[in-house]
Amino acid sequence: MSEALVANGNFSHLKVARGYLIEYTTADTKLELHFEFNPSTISRTRSVEIDFGDGQSTTGGQDFADASNVSEVTQGATVKAESFTVKILLDATDRMNAGDEDAKTKGVQPELDILYYMIEPKLQAPDGATTLAALGEGGSAGESQAFASILEFHWGEQVLPVLITQLQFDVKAYLPNLLPYRAEATLTLQIIQSNNPFYNTEMQRVLATAQQASGAVQGYQGSRK
Repeated sequence: MSEALVANGNFSHLKVARGYLIEYTTADTKLELHFEFNPSTISRTRSVEIDFGDGQSTTGGQDFADASNVSEVTQGATVKAESFTVKILLDATDRMNAGDEDAKTKGVQPELDILYYMIEPKLQAPDGATTLAALGEGGSAGESQAFASILEFHWGEQVLPVLITQLQFDVKAYLPNLLPYRAEATLTLQIIQSNNPFYNTEMQRVLATAQQASGAVQGYQGSRK
C-alpha cells in the first residue's frame, strides 16, 4: 500500500498522543488508520459467567464461611470476550486548507476504504498472497477458508488485539465530486482474549498497575491452552 493511503493525522497543531489501528500481518506493507481526532468516548463492555456447579447452594451461589473458600465457591468463572465501541471523526478539512491535493480530491474516502478492507473477510492464495474473499482470487470457498483480519488497537500504553465486528459511518459533508470529506465512523471491536503476546502483555500491565495502586491483587496467571 502506498504511503498516500495511510491517514497520518499529522495536520493538527496539537501535540497529543493519538490512537490508531494497524493490521497484524506478515505482509511487507500494513494497513494503518491513525485517528486524526481522538474519540471523545470509548464504551467498554466486560462480563463474567460463573458456574457454581452442583451441590449445596443458595440463590446466587454456594455457601461459604470465610475468604479461604473463595476458590472453591467461584472456580467456574469465565470472562466473556470483551467488546468496546469507538466513535471517530474523519475530517479532511485541515489537510485541504493546508493544500493537500489528495485531501482536496479524495477527502476521507481513503480512510473509509481502509476500514472497509479491515472488516472484509480475506482468503489466503496458494502463493501466500492475501486477497479479499469478495474477489475470490484466493480459490473457491471449498479450497480456502475465509478469515478476518486481526488488528492492533494502540491507545497510549495499551496495545490490544482486536477484530472489527461492526462498522457504521455517517457522512457529514461531501466534496463537489461527491466523495466525503467529513464522516463519523462507529467501530465495534472485540478483544482477542487468548494466549497471545498482546493480551498477555496487557494483563501484566493491568496487574502491575492494580498492585501498585492497592497492593492487594493476587498473582495473575495468563490463559493457557
